[in-house]
Amino acid sequence: MDDDRTSADRRDRTARVPLWRRLLPVAAFLCLLFAVAEFSGLRAHLDLPMLRMLLVQHPASGLALFVGLFCLGNLAQIPGWLFLAAAVLALGRVGGGLATYLAACVSCMVTFYSVRWLGGDALRQLDGCFARRLLARLDAAPVSSMIALRTLFQTAPALNYTLALSGVGSRAYLLATLAGLPLPILLYCLFFDYVAMALGIA
Repeated sequence: MDDDRTSADRRDRTARVPLWRRLLPVAAFLCLLFAVAEFSGLRAHLDLPMLRMLLVQHPASGLALFVGLFCLGNLAQIPGWLFLAAAVLALGRVGGGLATYLAACVSCMVTFYSVRWLGGDALRQLDGCFARRLLARLDAAPVSSMIALRTLFQTAPALNYTLALSGVGSRAYLLATLAGLPLPILLYCLFFDYVAMALGIA
């Protein structure tokens, strides 16, 4: 009984925090990461040849760094196709696809926990009918809804931020990420492999 009352009190205190105060730390964090990536030269130097060389010359440590850069890049708005193309060119269709799948899943979870820790379930405070309708659909079928979104938008940062702030459970989010990414990654792998062979750079 006391635990229920404590949980209810905690929810009430959270609900009383203005929405902008819950979103401000998230916005500040993302702006900081974007600025670091921009002014440190990471965005300029993080290109296809560099990532490909990283994976070719250092298969083990390069893969770990590849995953780390994917996580940072996803938070800092660096497109995920860049990493996938580099992985396919360096490791082939199968190896590149598996490396990207691993990096993408880890990246999505890092983004989820980072944004959830900073902003909680801030989107639950939205009062608009449209927002409530979307959240109700998400609550009704969280895993299948997120699988569809993940298949369509893959690792899009905006999708990751929105889902993290929507209050969905981490387990449902992980399952949907694991199930929703294989198909688009497979299609992109086939596409980049075809382009590489057509251009003679495979």
